[in-house]
Amino acid sequence: MSYEDRDTYGMYKNYDEKGPGPRLMGADTLIGDDVYNHKEEDLGDIKEIMLDINNGKIAYAVLSFGGFLGMANKLFAVPWSALTLDTVNKRFLLKVDKERLESAPGFDKDNWPDMADPTWQNTIHSYYGTTPSTGPTDTPDIPYDDTPYTKPYTDKQSQKKNLDSGRIS
Repeated sequence: MSYEDRDTYGMYKNYDEKGPGPRLMGADTLIGDDVYNHKEEDLGDIKEIMLDINNGKIAYAVLSFGGFLGMANKLFAVPWSALTLDTVNKRFLLKVDKERLESAPGFDKDNWPDMADPTWQNTIHSYYGTTPSTGPTDTPDIPYDDTPYTKPYTDKQSQKKNLDSGRIS
């Protein structure tokens, strides 16, 4: 199934160089897209898209590969920068052989890795030959749990103040 088939809001229905796609696309329409390699081998499909909330970018596509009828599939976090959208065939391309993907660092649905861990990120990016995206990160003087992205608001005044400044004070 392609992103055009999952387009419930009509953003791709009359694509004629107007509208959002394919330069800007709805995340929900990409989940379930097929992923193939340069040898036309089916590598699986996208099950989830992982957003880096701190820098506002897509970090990984979670690819499901292997198994039979959805059973015992292995999941792989593929760096978003390793994927290319094939607009002709309405799918994504990943420059990796099927055999290499089979031995890639993966995980099962009940045991997700800490994708924010820098060591894990470096392992994944090294495997796929990509570099982690750079952008705003948490400052060392503010613990992660106290960043504007993770700290719950306790009252309306704090919420308004934080929205105006973008930081916890």
